[in-house]
Amino acid sequence: WLDLLLDACFPPRCRSCGEPGTGMDLCPACYRHLPWNRSHCRQCAQPMPRADALCGRCQRRPPTFDRIRAPWLYASPLDTCIQELKFHGGLAAGRLLGQLLARQLQRVDIAVDHIVPMPLHRSRLRGRGFNQSMELAGPVARALDVELSPGMLLRHRQTAAQAELPLAARHGNVRDAFRAGEVVGLRIAVVDDVVTSGGTAEAAARTLKDAGASVVEVWAVCRTPAPQQRIKPACGSVS
Repeated sequence: WLDLLLDACFPPRCRSCGEPGTGMDLCPACYRHLPWNRSHCRQCAQPMPRADALCGRCQRRPPTFDRIRAPWLYASPLDTCIQELKFHGGLAAGRLLGQLLARQLQRVDIAVDHIVPMPLHRSRLRGRGFNQSMELAGPVARALDVELSPGMLLRHRQTAAQAELPLAARHGNVRDAFRAGEVVGLRIAVVDDVVTSGGTAEAAARTLKDAGASVVEVWAVCRTPAPQQRIKPACGSVS
């Protein structure tokens, strides 16, 4: 009810072009021009020429997670929005990203028991003041009417920031970094902002599966294309 009241008093405006928004801070035209991840591996969501197939990596070494859902590519304007949330405390940007992810997940057939934000180590949480994945997971849980359970997955080991490491080092960086709560037989969706190498998603899924979870999906706003697949911005940046 608070969101409805705020929207009535302060109608949404598109963060990209300034035109009126439609229930969120993004207009229909800019929404259509988001960097959609339309053709991708059906398990890890890595962009690829053929849709609904398995990429070579998933065929050679099947990941532990059941699938990654990432509706968009990590490109303008969503990359700017994610950086604003993570590094500049842009909670309004987080609200938009959470609404976008929730809208897309409402359109697909999903069946999970709990939604879990990708956890931060307590030292990084103290430094940042909030967990950006929690800002995304809240709107998703409300929209899907699924229980939000942040305590089911904890990051007990401090690791280097994944973005600061080469791709080859990222899987090892997060190995054994998580602990799971009581998850036996549960279907769990872990919400994150962006998937790059898939190392964090794999480590979280392995921890949950080893603890007895029956299904582990990873839901992210964006998927980073492989270096040769980098795309040019489709529209103006979100500020």
